[in-house]
Amino acid sequence: MYSLGVRRKFKASHYLVGGDWGDENIAHSHQYQIEIVLEKGELDQQDFLVDIVEIERHLDEIVSIFSGKMLNDLKSFEGYNPSIERLATVTHQLLGQRFDGFGLAALKVVLWEDDIAWTSYEAAL
Repeated sequence: MYSLGVRRKFKASHYLVGGDWGDENIAHSHQYQIEIVLEKGELDQQDFLVDIVEIERHLDEIVSIFSGKMLNDLKSFEGYNPSIERLATVTHQLLGQRFDGFGLAALKVVLWEDDIAWTSYEAAL
């Protein structure tokens, strides 16, 4: 199995809901770092897993949805707590739709919140 990873950084704001998490219940921002890892069993005719430039374009477009925004205000988080885990899941869903025709075996999203915490979400495509 081949793996290919691409990273981006962005800043976004949120506040947690549905519980008493102290300062996390107040609007604040984080510096996020996202890494997506694409997996596939075979390389293409150019010996690429996928075209990195195309992957970067898709990732940049998805990151622009969140960058500089209040996550709580986005439709993707309506009815959900905008936790780091939910952000990884939403990102995976959005990218998975875009990568549907790439023949990938799996997609993993690793998301750092500042330099202190990270989560990941991985699923077959």
